[in-house]
Amino acid sequence: MITVDLHPIFRNNRDIELTLRQTIFRAARTGEDVVQFIPGKGSGQLKQRVLTFLAQKHIRRLYHSVESLPGNSGRVIVRITAPGSRTAAPVDDEEEDHDFF
Repeated sequence: MITVDLHPIFRNNRDIELTLRQTIFRAARTGEDVVQFIPGKGSGQLKQRVLTFLAQKHIRRLYHSVESLPGNSGRVIVRITAPGSRTAAPVDDEEEDHDFF
């Protein structure tokens, strides 16, 4: 499991995006099966940002589930799809097939 604490970078939008992207792609590339992001229990804005990032179509292809308790538990768990597997969340037919690895 890869665990990433987002507290140290919560004020820097660019660093948040870069950290989320690098972590998800690294986990998918190396075959890691779980990524845990720790946005904390604050106002919920950072957690919402993580969930919005994960909702992007090209990112959804890399995982098969996201676990996040509605009461703002302070963590988001992402279950990564095995490399080479196409069991991730469905993608629209109109989207081109890109290789992100």
